[in-house]
Amino acid sequence: MHPKLSRHPKLSCLLLAACAAGSLSAQQPPELKAVIDRLDRLEAQNRELMAEIRALRQQLGSGQPAPAVENGVAPKEAAAPEAAPVAADAEVSQQPITERVDIAERRLADLDQTKISSEHRLPVTLTGMLLFNTFLNGKASGGADNPTLLPASGALASGGATFRQSVIGLKLDGPRLVGDGKVTGAIYMDFFGGGTGLNQTVRLRVSTLDATWKNTSLGLAFDKPIIAPREPDSLAQVGVSPLTAAGNLWLWGPQVRVEHRISLTEQSGLRAQFGVYQTSEGGTGLSTEYPGLARSRPGYQGRFEFWRQSGSRRFEVAPAFHASSTRVLGQAVPSRIFSLDWLIRPAARVDFTGAFFHGENTGVIGGLRQGVSVFNGRARAVGATGGWAQFTFRATPRASFHFFGGQEDDRNRDLELNGVAKNQSYGANIMYRLGSNILTSFETSQVRTTYLGAGTRINPHYDLAFAYLF
Repeated sequence: MHPKLSRHPKLSCLLLAACAAGSLSAQQPPELKAVIDRLDRLEAQNRELMAEIRALRQQLGSGQPAPAVENGVAPKEAAAPEAAPVAADAEVSQQPITERVDIAERRLADLDQTKISSEHRLPVTLTGMLLFNTFLNGKASGGADNPTLLPASGALASGGATFRQSVIGLKLDGPRLVGDGKVTGAIYMDFFGGGTGLNQTVRLRVSTLDATWKNTSLGLAFDKPIIAPREPDSLAQVGVSPLTAAGNLWLWGPQVRVEHRISLTEQSGLRAQFGVYQTSEGGTGLSTEYPGLARSRPGYQGRFEFWRQSGSRRFEVAPAFHASSTRVLGQAVPSRIFSLDWLIRPAARVDFTGAFFHGENTGVIGGLRQGVSVFNGRARAVGATGGWAQFTFRATPRASFHFFGGQEDDRNRDLELNGVAKNQSYGANIMYRLGSNILTSFETSQVRTTYLGAGTRINPHYDLAFAYLF
């Protein structure tokens, strides 16, 4: 050893360590070195994240209550919240190189298994519900699996089991936009098309494509009407919305919509929505009698929601409108609907939700399919009043109870003989979470359909469901 180096033992140790490290790195194969370099980058990112987390904890610490003291000694987790992250960082950095490489390879393998992306390298999330239903109906069902409107005559009970109401969806996470905007999208499908047995086909349910900024959103969608965004909770009725034709204006349709959000205070605000919705003119009940009837027409809708939050309590109320016209026999038959929907949450475990509507020619957006009547060559819009309500009680984190009911009452003088004067539906279910993503439900409900000149038909329905969420 050089005489000068022998006088400085620390310097000589550093030089020897540097030489050893250089020799080791020279002996490493290129693949191992690349993995180690990538691992070092990941560790640097982890350290940056831990520093941000510690900074956030320090900011939140001033607003949190002091840790509980038991027998004069504070809990270790509360006394030193940063000890665990720091120890974890130190432990990782002290692991041998081979162990660090193994950890990195496992992490990369996990990412390869869980990652889903589109052709344009945009993240895509697979979601949905595998749903099994077994059901039993009374004789007034007309043989349908889950009737929403009972036939005027006939006696045929039905029962069975099905996976037809299972849902498959894709959520799209799109690019950033000018002005700090973001593009997102989603599409959901089920197997409720076709018939029973082997004649089951994939069917589009809902699809959205939204561009969202801080206070404004622009959207293209195949979705429920803007004036009727809410619906009851049910695993028995998924193929169509619960309480269809009994107060729930549910019909999925193409639409263009814009939304603007206004913050009044930190705990309250307004949400204004406007859009053009494509109506379904088959809801007039005239499609078979008048082949020249247009299949769809533009409808103009708006909704204005006021909300307020106070802890676990929340209040939402929203008036809305719909305006369109049906062209038949050279006449323009109006569809004018006013609606009001709400959510009242007086406590964390209780919700009261619902909707009310009043207007005419409601079938074009999901009401009873008898929106227009023709008397002596004159077309007349059928007046209608309806709505639904649901009471929800979350008994435990796993179990919740839902009680719901609704009806649509059409104006009798606007109806032809044997028209549906009133359609009602009500029921209850219990949903229980068997696991984090496994649900079971038992539901009982009843449909009552009243015909002009033919009396009232009543059908009970019982459904046991199992759902696996993914």
